[in-house]
Amino acid sequence: METREKIIETATEQFMRFGVRSVTMDDIARQAGVSKKTIYQEFSDKNQLVYETFEKAIQGDKCHIERFPQSKIGVIEHLVQLSRYMRERFANLNPMVLNEIQRYFPQSWQLFENFKRDFVLQEIIELLEEGKKQGFFRPEINSEILGLMRLEQMMLSFDPIKFPPAKYNIVDLQLEIFEHFLYGIFTEKGKEAYLNQKNTAQHENHN
Repeated sequence: METREKIIETATEQFMRFGVRSVTMDDIARQAGVSKKTIYQEFSDKNQLVYETFEKAIQGDKCHIERFPQSKIGVIEHLVQLSRYMRERFANLNPMVLNEIQRYFPQSWQLFENFKRDFVLQEIIELLEEGKKQGFFRPEINSEILGLMRLEQMMLSFDPIKFPPAKYNIVDLQLEIFEHFLYGIFTEKGKEAYLNQKNTAQHENHN
């Protein structure tokens, strides 16, 4: 592995576990097994390192989501895999990370805002439209409004004032909000298909 990749990988792991602000360049150097001077040869400052780390994480999320079953083939399978991915993705994420990025690293935050607007929102709207065509979602819902609402729901769980991390587990919180959203838009056909698919997936995981 190249030095630059090793530094980014180490920084990602440290930021996800401990938050961005509390992790120093010394911490990353020590964990990566390189000198701090080496880090500064690759990255001009912590801002650049955070930006490139965040950029790589977003690209990883994008690639994962694009590998899910296409909504035209299986809306419900897509939802179940998305639920599973959320569980894995948030399991080791310090809930303060996004809050810190928003407050202290504006360029990195803009990356995230662009990702939400240009990719995630379009994915949600497309999924909702296809779900309506296939009879899984209520036909009268406004996909754009519901898509925007879903984005806000996702971000809400990262608010440490509304949902203190000491009290709420981020994985449980995200999945609870996600399923609440789904049950608000499912038809009976959609609800039944989702429960069947979810039970099948859980059974496969236990075997």
